[in-house]
Amino acid sequence: MSRPLYQLKAEFFKTLGHPARIRVLELLSEREHCVAEMLPEVGIEPAHLSQQLAVLRRAGLVVTRREGSTVYYALTSPHVAELLYVARQILSGVLSGQAELLRDLHADPT
Repeated sequence: MSRPLYQLKAEFFKTLGHPARIRVLELLSEREHCVAEMLPEVGIEPAHLSQQLAVLRRAGLVVTRREGSTVYYALTSPHVAELLYVARQILSGVLSGQAELLRDLHADPT
């Protein structure tokens, strides 16, 4: 029996639920990268980055390409970059709304 779509979506978003994975996907939204290029940008240990990349590979969000001894990672779909962009827009709206509320609270002397 297949799982409901909402459950698959929840699992998909759980995969995105780690800051290092989000940062990796942001980097790969720009262009493909090898691990050595990502390490200083992500700021975690090499073994931990490898684990996070493996999670993203298993989820089908990234693919690899080997050039000599170097492995390059890339997004499987430009939709991943679009999703990150939309998430940024949503967060901007939410934070903007919170900033307005905070201004209103400071303006009200009661």
